[in-house]
Amino acid sequence: MRFKGLDLNLLQVLDVLIEQRSVTRAAQLLHVSQPAISAALSRLRLHFEDPLLVQHGKRMIPTAFALRLQPGVKSVLGELEALVNTPAHFDPATSTRQFRVMASDFILVAVLGDLLPQIEQEAPHIRLDIVSPQDDAIPMLEAGELDLLITPSDYVSDRHPAVNFFQERHVVAGWADNPLVQSAPGLDDLQAARFISALIGRSATSSFANHQLALQGITIKNALTTTTFGVVPQLLVGTGRLAILHESLARKAAEHLPIRYWPLPVAIPDMHEAIQCHRARANDPAIVWFISRLTQWSAGVMAQRMVQD
Repeated sequence: MRFKGLDLNLLQVLDVLIEQRSVTRAAQLLHVSQPAISAALSRLRLHFEDPLLVQHGKRMIPTAFALRLQPGVKSVLGELEALVNTPAHFDPATSTRQFRVMASDFILVAVLGDLLPQIEQEAPHIRLDIVSPQDDAIPMLEAGELDLLITPSDYVSDRHPAVNFFQERHVVAGWADNPLVQSAPGLDDLQAARFISALIGRSATSSFANHQLALQGITIKNALTTTTFGVVPQLLVGTGRLAILHESLARKAAEHLPIRYWPLPVAIPDMHEAIQCHRARANDPAIVWFISRLTQWSAGVMAQRMVQD
């Protein structure tokens, strides 16, 4: 297919070339010959009036113009893939659809663990592929590498539809025999204690809760940091450390581990989680079904929480 004089198939070649920086590797990944890739690169250079990639030793280096094109190319390819892969119908009872979802392990523990029995009953043959949060979440969504992104609402993109998922409070937790949690810790305890914290993403320097506390001038001193939330309760056992946990995670952990948790001694905003999909997939019946199951679960949890409060 040609659009404004450009064969759109060449965009996939350009994307792979920029990623791999090698004609040989691009040919292998696209299952075509090296001369075919070289010819495609020549046509791309002619169309864009730019070298796009230049030889440097054994590798090819993208030009500044090619790097500027790359996000747009990935976005276009992602939308095309979403459109051509959108089924007219979705029957959860018989579907073998694979859903690729980026979500933290907190979502795995607090949400999907509860929801999986229902999903398995309704859609026994689907596959869920959960990807850990990464800094390039939105580019991955736009490239068609993700079906759904579940993330704090501060991190969603305004270029794609998103729905509110649920609100989550934070609590302070510790080993049940830790003197600091025999009663509700105060602000002085928070500032004096050493903490175990989960930091997500390569550039993460603070969690949502720690950041909110820092805005109030309260600095958390970390004794240990990890990249997963779910392991933090286990790491508290037998230590004098504290942790600020999502309340849902703390409640589940306390069912199996000797930990105790209390409300934070200072008020911070609830964390608002959102679900985002690519705009080209917003009407995909499978995506609509999956999002509906997630939001139905959250509505039930929120209603139950209001009764408990």
